[in-house]
Amino acid sequence: MKIKNILVSQPAPRSEQSPYFELSEKQKVKIDFRSFIHVEGETSRNVREQKIDFSNFTAVIFTSKNAVDNFFRLADEMRFKIPDEMRYFCQSEAIAYYLQKYVVYRKRKIYVGKRTFNDLIQLIKKHKEETFLLPSSDKLKPSIPKSLDEIDVNWKRVVLYRTVISDLSDLEDVIYDLLVFFSPSGIKSLFQNFPDFKQKNTRIAVFGNSTVKAAEESGLKIDITVPTKEFPSMTMALERYLEKFNKG
Repeated sequence: MKIKNILVSQPAPRSEQSPYFELSEKQKVKIDFRSFIHVEGETSRNVREQKIDFSNFTAVIFTSKNAVDNFFRLADEMRFKIPDEMRYFCQSEAIAYYLQKYVVYRKRKIYVGKRTFNDLIQLIKKHKEETFLLPSSDKLKPSIPKSLDEIDVNWKRVVLYRTVISDLSDLEDVIYDLLVFFSPSGIKSLFQNFPDFKQKNTRIAVFGNSTVKAAEESGLKIDITVPTKEFPSMTMALERYLEKFNKG
């Protein structure tokens, strides 16, 4: 059965140069975007209930742009003036670059990992004298606190935002040939919004081992799994799949 329309469970790309738009045009398929989950920031009251005082920390570890946004938002709401001496440890260059939204980059002490948290750990190890704050969502990979504990640094986690399931009720009567997921929360959202969902002929594409696990545990048959050596990105895998099944 040919694939005519695809739903990607993420916000629409901001750039017109997105490979998804190129894929849509090249393969003559309709690609829609919709966030199955969204982020809601915590209140300053909830942060205080976690017994976290920003002034007790000399360094902040950022693993996402959401962490950056919510740290600076809550610092402002709690009238905490972030000292110029604060050190920032960013998991990737993209996060470090995003930090410029809030600080003058050249005037701050910013340390940047290559991509993974393990890369960043090597930098954190060199600054064991610091007291680290880890802003995060309510969902955090267990490997992150484990890695910090293993290098014996002084650190604390603070939950500054939560991943919340979006209301998808307007999609109830819309049928897609292929659904694309990037997180276990996206799978959870599908079944929470549509508890009677039956896969039937719908194809499923998933990114990451944890998403694969969530899909399988929910009884879904997976047709596309990434990343792989051959297909490191979702769009590459989708293109090959469409070439195979939309022939003729």
